[in-house]
Amino acid sequence: MPDDLPRILVVDDDRDIAEVIRIYLSAEGYPVAVAHDGVEALETLTRHTDIGLVLMDVMMPRMDGIAATMRIREERNLPILMVTAKSEDADLVLGLGVGADDYITKPFSPVELLARVKSALRRYTRLGGAQPRPATTLSVGGLELDTLSRVVTVDGTEVRLTATEYGILEFFMRNIGRVLSIDEIYRAVWRERPVGVDNTVAVHIRRIREKIEIDPGSPRYIKVVWGVGYVMKEEKP
Repeated sequence: MPDDLPRILVVDDDRDIAEVIRIYLSAEGYPVAVAHDGVEALETLTRHTDIGLVLMDVMMPRMDGIAATMRIREERNLPILMVTAKSEDADLVLGLGVGADDYITKPFSPVELLARVKSALRRYTRLGGAQPRPATTLSVGGLELDTLSRVVTVDGTEVRLTATEYGILEFFMRNIGRVLSIDEIYRAVWRERPVGVDNTVAVHIRRIREKIEIDPGSPRYIKVVWGVGYVMKEEKP
């Protein structure tokens, strides 16, 4: 097995579930750290600088997964997968809204868990700039994206995006004026078959708007095309 796989942090207050997940991931060669609430998760991230992905349960004592995700996003840009029960749809949307990249619903199989983990790690490697590209600046109005440095600026001010948010924005900026369906966006950025992904894409786009728009409720760049998808074009202020 490869010896350079990133460490994965499993955060779940159910110790049996956390141990089962640890066994699944360890069998694939991943180093694993385990925490049982949000506070412990933040402490573990401080101790282990090699953590490359977090599997974050939602409902936990002391600090829940939503609050922990918000705290992590203040300092770190690494993939966070929310682990939710089927009854926690509202928490799922909230988790994506505060910076989680994807989710997995309990109960899940080892195959599904590993597929989601590998997909998230591949996406962050690809969108995080592991392979240098020629210096290119994409721009529309006051919005600029440097594909070499992965820096995004709005009217000269840098904005911080997660790798998934960056991937979505770059996809839009390479397709200015073209209406993009939700499924098309998901295929391009997540590189997976889209099934029931409307909320996932919509929440990420809302997060991007909050970062690049002066008034997210009246967007200048990313606009809804009702019943079809989204389109990027500049509307003069």
